Amino acid sequence: MSDDDKHGDRWTSGPELTPEQARREREGQHTDQPPPPGEDAETLRERQRLAQLEMMDRWVGGVLAEQRRSRRWKLFFRFFFALLILASLSTTLYGLFGAPGSGPPDRPHLGVVELKGVIDSDSPASAERIIEGLERAWNVEEVEAVVLHINSPGGSPVQSQRIFEAVMRLRESGDKPVLAVVEDIGASGAYYVAAAADEIIAAPASLVGSIGVVHAGFGFEEAIGRLGVERRVFTAGENKAFLDPFSDIAPAQREFWQSVLENTHEQFIAAVRKGRGERLVDDERLFSGLIWSGEQALELGLVDELDSLDGVARARLGEARTRDYTPRLDPFERISRQFGRVAMEWLGVPRGESPVRYQLP
Repeated sequence: MSDDDKHGDRWTSGPELTPEQARREREGQHTDQPPPPGEDAETLRERQRLAQLEMMDRWVGGVLAEQRRSRRWKLFFRFFFALLILASLSTTLYGLFGAPGSGPPDRPHLGVVELKGVIDSDSPASAERIIEGLERAWNVEEVEAVVLHINSPGGSPVQSQRIFEAVMRLRESGDKPVLAVVEDIGASGAYYVAAAADEIIAAPASLVGSIGVVHAGFGFEEAIGRLGVERRVFTAGENKAFLDPFSDIAPAQREFWQSVLENTHEQFIAAVRKGRGERLVDDERLFSGLIWSGEQALELGLVDELDSLDGVARARLGEARTRDYTPRLDPFERISRQFGRVAMEWLGVPRGESPVRYQLP
C-alpha cells in the first residue's frame, strides 16, 4: 500500500472512535444508513468489530471482578465460621478440663452446685443437670459439705421432686452434710428442693417459701364470639379439652381440676414436712402459698440460719474455699435449645410441660 493510499485510509489516519461513536455507527448500519462519506464498508465493519471487542473486554472484566468479590466473601464467611467453631470448642474444653474452681481440689472445700432460674427439663436448672452435679461433688473426698446454691422461683413439680429425692438419698447416706443456701429467692419448687437438705441457710432479705401450687390461664370464649370466630375442637372424651382457653369450664370440671391442684399441694406439704420435721412451727400460714423474707422464715422454721455462701464456707473451713461442680453447658446445645424453643412458639407447637407449677406466678 502506497503512502497516498495510507493517507486516504480512515482506519489508519482517521480519528479514533469512542465506544459510544462506534455504537452509533453500528446502529446506523442496522438502519441501513449509508456510511459516512470517504469511509468504505470494510472500515466501518472493522470499527464495529473493535467496538464489540472492547465491550466484550469490559463485560469479561466485570464478570471477573464479581467473581473475585464473591470469592472474598466466601473466604470471609469460611474464616468466620472456622473461628466460631474453634471458639466454641475452646470454651467447651476449658469448661470440661480447664475451668478452675475457687478453691484447690486437694484441700477441704465446699462442693457447690448452682440451681439458678426456672426448674424445668429444658432449662439449665433441669433435674438431670443438678443431680449430676450433686453426685460429682458428693464423690470427691476433699468436699466437706455439698452446697445447693439456690436462686430460683421454682418450676416443674416433677423436676423438683426428682431433685428432692436425690438430695434425700445423699442426706440419708450420712457421709457428709448437704446444705441449701438461698441467694435472692428460693420459692415454691426451689424451696421444695431445699427442704431435702440437712440445713437451709438464707440471707435476711432472701425470699423463701411460697409452698403452694398454681395453674394460670385465660378465658377467651366471649372474645372470639364478639370477633365472629368459631372455635372447632374435636375430642374423644367429654373432658379432654376442658382446659381449652376458648371454651367454658363446667362446674364439675372446675371442681375436678381444683382436686388435682390440692393433691399436688399435699405432695408438696408432705415433702416439706419430711425434710424439715419438727423444725417447722405450728402455723397454718406455712402452707398457704405465702412467701417470707429470710428473717421471717427463720422464725417459722423454714430456714435454719441467716448467712451467705461465703459466710458458710468461712464458718466451716476458716476461709471461703468453694468449688463449683455444676456440669458445664454445651454452647451448641444451649443455642439449639433456645432456637428450638423460639421456633416452637412461632409455629404454635405446644411445649411438653405440665400446666401445674411449683412456681411464683
